[in-house]
Amino acid sequence: MNIQIDELASEIAKGLSEYSQDIVQVLNDKSAATAKTAVTKLKARSPKKTGKYARSWKVNTEKFHGEPDRHVVYNGKHYWLTHLLEFGHAKASGGRVEGKAHIAPVEEETADDFVRVVEEALRHGV
Repeated sequence: MNIQIDELASEIAKGLSEYSQDIVQVLNDKSAATAKTAVTKLKARSPKKTGKYARSWKVNTEKFHGEPDRHVVYNGKHYWLTHLLEFGHAKASGGRVEGKAHIAPVEEETADDFVRVVEEALRHGV
């Protein structure tokens, strides 16, 4: 493949554009898989009195053109309980209820897994 000197800049820009699109695709795939894993782990590790809180974990995907998608893991129906169950709260009759850390450990695990998986994918070629 012969490239004329006056076409060199456009060829470099084209190559970088294709590479960045490939990276965005890898990030989208890996972040979606990681978010689904986080939801599965949260459903398994959440406190279960009736099970409604544990079942209501969801993922919302925010898409951006030309940029990696943003995946937000949240509790859809019982969002007000997340902070109370994670960190504890005061009881109406006095005293406190101990928190049950279930969100922070999953967040740390999935963040570490995401970084590891993306680095591995980029290292082995996009």
